[in-house]
Amino acid sequence: MKRYALIALFSVLAACQQTQPQGVSNQPQSTVEVKSQVQALNLQPLSSGLAKEDNAALKQAFAQKQSHLWLEGSGIVKKLLPDDNKGDRHQRFLVSVSPEQTLLFAHNIDLAPRADLNLGDQIAFRGEYIYNPKGGIMHWTHHDPNGKQGGWIKVNGQTYE
Repeated sequence: MKRYALIALFSVLAACQQTQPQGVSNQPQSTVEVKSQVQALNLQPLSSGLAKEDNAALKQAFAQKQSHLWLEGSGIVKKLLPDDNKGDRHQRFLVSVSPEQTLLFAHNIDLAPRADLNLGDQIAFRGEYIYNPKGGIMHWTHHDPNGKQGGWIKVNGQTYE
């Protein structure tokens, strides 16, 4: 993983060393200008293409039937499910994190915005993992109203917490 990050860093540094095309200035830009350029080019964050150690911690937690672990990972949205409206409302969906493991997400939409998801979206996430024989459940994918550690979901350049 570190090797890929170093290769990416050296690639960026090498690109910075190249001469600028004529007519292009190297003046500071506002955040709005940079954001609009990124959106126009449809650039994704460098980390979005890198798997989190192949979700090794998730695989291990599943294999060892562990629960109540705060984990980060990434995967592909496989199915959008109806919301759970009993008690606190939760957005529910399935994410494949490996060929052998699919997670059920219960994202609290009373505490965080609904994640704008589509089938096939690549997401990154942080939350509390709960074991079940089908692959596990991820919840607490939102900020903690008590100020303790919380989680998040990142998709298409947007973070939901």
